[in-house]
Amino acid sequence: MKFLNSFAFLFILLFNCLYVLGQTSEAKRSGHFNLEKGVALEGYDPVSYFENEEPKKGKKSLSHEYNGVTYRFSSEENKKLFLAQPEDYEPEYGGWCAYAMGLNGEKVGIDPETYKIKDGKLYLFYNAFFNNTLPKWNEDEENLKPKADQFWGGIIK
Repeated sequence: MKFLNSFAFLFILLFNCLYVLGQTSEAKRSGHFNLEKGVALEGYDPVSYFENEEPKKGKKSLSHEYNGVTYRFSSEENKKLFLAQPEDYEPEYGGWCAYAMGLNGEKVGIDPETYKIKDGKLYLFYNAFFNNTLPKWNEDEENLKPKADQFWGGIIK
C-alpha cells in the first residue's frame, strides 16, 4: 500500500511539472507573438486569408486560444477548420512583418490586409507612411525568407 501511495504521489508530481512546463512554454510563445490586447492578427480571421478573396475581421464571440494565442473567426466553419489543423493557419514569424524579420530579425507591426500566401503559409507585412514592405519582400524573397526563418527560430526557441 505504501508503494501505491508513493507511486500516486510521483505521478501527481510529474503531471504538475509537465503542466507547469506547458504553461510556461505557452506564455513564452505568446510573449513573442504580435498580439493586440491578447489577440492575433489584429482580430482578423486566420482562415479567411486562405478561404476568401480578402481577409475578414473575426468576431469576439468566435474566439479560440491556441497555445497561448487568441484567434478570432468570422464564421463557425472557419473556427472548425482552424481547430482541425491550427498550424496550417497560424501566420509565419508570430504575425510580425516578414520583411523586417528577414532583414534584421526585428519585430515590426503589420497591416493585416497586406499579406502573401506562399506554399500554404501566411506572411504579413508592414504597410504605412508610404512604406509597403511586401514589394521589397517579393524582390528579394529567396534571400530574405531563409534569414527570417533563422531569426524567428532563434527568437521562439
